[in-house]
Amino acid sequence: GFKNAYMGLAIVYGDSIELIDGISSTEGFEYKLTTTMAKMIATTNTLAAMTSDNSIKLSLYLSDALKQFQISGISEVEDAVRSAFENVNKQNMERMVYEKINPSESEIEALQNRYGIQAMSWQQSATGEGRGALGLVLEYGDSFRLIPLSLQRSLFGNIIAGLESLEKNINDSLHALLSNITQIAYVTGHGEQDLYTQQGQSPFSQIVSDMYEFVSLNLSEDDIPATVSTIIINGAKSEFSERELYKIDQFVMRGGNAMFFVDSLVEVQSQNYYQQSTMLVENKTNISRLLDSYGVKVLPNIVFDENCYKTYAQSYGNVSLYWVPTIARNQLAKKHPITYNLDSLFFIQSSPLDVSGAKEDSAISVTELVKSSEKSWRSSESIQLDPLSITPPHNEEDKKSETLAVLLEGNFKSAFEGSLSESTSNNANSSHDNFNIQSHLASSVQSGKIFVAGSSGITGSQVSDGRGAQPIEMFVRNSIDYLNGNEDLCTMRTKGSLINMLHNGDSALAVATKYFNEFGLSVLVVIAGLFVWTSREKRRKKIHDKYNPNDTRTIKKDTIKNGEGA
Repeated sequence: GFKNAYMGLAIVYGDSIELIDGISSTEGFEYKLTTTMAKMIATTNTLAAMTSDNSIKLSLYLSDALKQFQISGISEVEDAVRSAFENVNKQNMERMVYEKINPSESEIEALQNRYGIQAMSWQQSATGEGRGALGLVLEYGDSFRLIPLSLQRSLFGNIIAGLESLEKNINDSLHALLSNITQIAYVTGHGEQDLYTQQGQSPFSQIVSDMYEFVSLNLSEDDIPATVSTIIINGAKSEFSERELYKIDQFVMRGGNAMFFVDSLVEVQSQNYYQQSTMLVENKTNISRLLDSYGVKVLPNIVFDENCYKTYAQSYGNVSLYWVPTIARNQLAKKHPITYNLDSLFFIQSSPLDVSGAKEDSAISVTELVKSSEKSWRSSESIQLDPLSITPPHNEEDKKSETLAVLLEGNFKSAFEGSLSESTSNNANSSHDNFNIQSHLASSVQSGKIFVAGSSGITGSQVSDGRGAQPIEMFVRNSIDYLNGNEDLCTMRTKGSLINMLHNGDSALAVATKYFNEFGLSVLVVIAGLFVWTSREKRRKKIHDKYNPNDTRTIKKDTIKNGEGA
């Protein structure tokens, strides 16, 4: 017979109840249980200490002008949000307030820039272009969360997406907003990857939203906050000013941690009239000035690898995307918390890293986290991301393993010889005071950590869906945990997630294995049959020679069958 079994877990703390639904395996369970309990405790304690003056605000930004269009679900938005709000509010000590806002057209751009809510426009015959906005924002103090609620196109027309999971999303966002979340400064203003899109949070910010909060930081206007211990520079595409570079450098000298996702080459559309393709050109950014000082050089190349992601094209069959190397377990740092239990990472459009400078510095510990296979090579001339135009080099000496991501730990040397403001300040004060102001740090005052990856694509939507289940997402998340002192969560997160993958051998071995599987068994059966037949013939001859060696007669089967014979 058949039996249906369902396993779930209810965690109760105070008046709060959290469910871990559908437990079907131990994979990631310890991490999920630990983080859920930590968020519940922090959330409940924050709610208990909250007064009526600092309530949590849920704001629905919905332009009334959108109701004139045939949008599936538009008439249900307000009721669905209010119903979800009431249910969540009851579960959280009635500490929330709700407001529906019809933003004016002049306010939409500011709201989009601040929260990342979805904006749309349309043509109106009478007044020209019309504008509207849709977004759901949960705010507490200076922090906020953008709830997934957006207008999307489908085969059946425009629809409102996110209504079916509003209550869960609001509750999860509330816990993330109130729990003991670490803030990480995310540098902006140089073409970096966006934290928010019209579909909501970027995959990068989604995979860390349960424990970390990315705070946008414009270094041209603001200093790095004292409460921040980690900064991220993700895919910058324009140059930093001297002042901005100096702020980053001195932050590292004070023991701060930094993550650099660096693209030495960027994509541009080819101007070829007959064929539309993507080319890679040099990225005009000067972040290398800092990295060179810390001992890491991001080389102006792209790593191609024969062990790469393969896709199927109807006209060409299996096509190798050489610029998306597949990283096997033996290409990761052994037993390091960041890469422990990981396998089959996709590193997209990665540049090789030269860490020889850091290795020569005795004050720095170097861990090469990710390396390409021995079948990889560099390309720097007329790079086109067209799999049909890329051919691996015939000379095996041109292929070698390349470092794609590295972790540096220790005391670093400043990229600047002195403070940018010291000379000006000293000259100004020399006629009035008898002392000089010296605030520049020439080397680290305490140990710090620097993570460098030769690609910002590993944080993008091409390899990440924001759910945190992909190996590359675990790698990025583990790196952030390690830099923020949560290395225990790294191995906890990946426990039970290791999959024993089949790894590619060389082509000769693969062909030999293929033909052995097709014909080898048949050949072995024939050989075994010949061996048995030969053994039997030898046995007959041996018996014949022993008992009647002089008898030359041969008994045929047909004579025995007819009753003839001896």
